[in-house]
Amino acid sequence: MDAQASVTPFVLYGTSACHLCELAEAVLSEFLAQGYDWQIEVVDIADDDKLLERYALSIPVLTRAGSGVELRWPFDGAAVLAFASEEVAG
Repeated sequence: MDAQASVTPFVLYGTSACHLCELAEAVLSEFLAQGYDWQIEVVDIADDDKLLERYALSIPVLTRAGSGVELRWPFDGAAVLAFASEEVAG
């Protein structure tokens, strides 16, 4: 079995100096510390005009990499786990 096949990829959209983004990263870090096989790419929306236009008023936003499914702030560990479970089931 390919090890990469079991990795769950997510993208966290945010920006620097964003307290809520830091809180979202902390929530996700807890899952990584517990051994969840997730790959989380943190994307700074300030580096891309289209992302800035789309997410400026709603960051942080967690998405499933390569899909349009989003989990918008506020979210906690339970919401993230439910979101990840939907992805596995879906």
